[in-house]
Amino acid sequence: MKKVFLLAVTCIGFTLAATAQDISDNAIGLRLGDSGGFGAEVSYQRALGGNNRLEIDLGLRSGNDYDGFKLAGIYQWVWNIEGGFNWYAGAGGGLGSYSYDDRGPGNDDNETFVFVAGDIGIEYNFDFPLQLSLDARPELGFGDYRDDLDFDIALGVRYRF
Repeated sequence: MKKVFLLAVTCIGFTLAATAQDISDNAIGLRLGDSGGFGAEVSYQRALGGNNRLEIDLGLRSGNDYDGFKLAGIYQWVWNIEGGFNWYAGAGGGLGSYSYDDRGPGNDDNETFVFVAGDIGIEYNFDFPLQLSLDARPELGFGDYRDDLDFDIALGVRYRF
């Protein structure tokens, strides 16, 4: 009976290990969405362990009368659905700054803001080094420019290496 029990535990262990996801050590690309008014973001992911990673996104925005940036860092937990499909959730935050100078001489407006964010999404890792993802990122901003809840949805396209 003990041998059958040990054999069953071993088989279950091998099955769980065989279905564990394989997240890339690194991935870099673009996160295309609203991004709280900052447009497309350059996105980098770094694996931290078996199913954890850090995602860092930098959004830049520039126009005739304004300039700005937003930097976000999100710690993510990744779970395999099947094959190359994974879903993930995370939490983090970031900071940003904008400069608006369309209010006449001496009326320039500048502000730096901070925010906390959550993240939930789904991704597919192809057999070649391409990752596509779709995620939702609610952000709660603190500052005059961003003192509300912003709901950001974006498509990510990244090169895995």
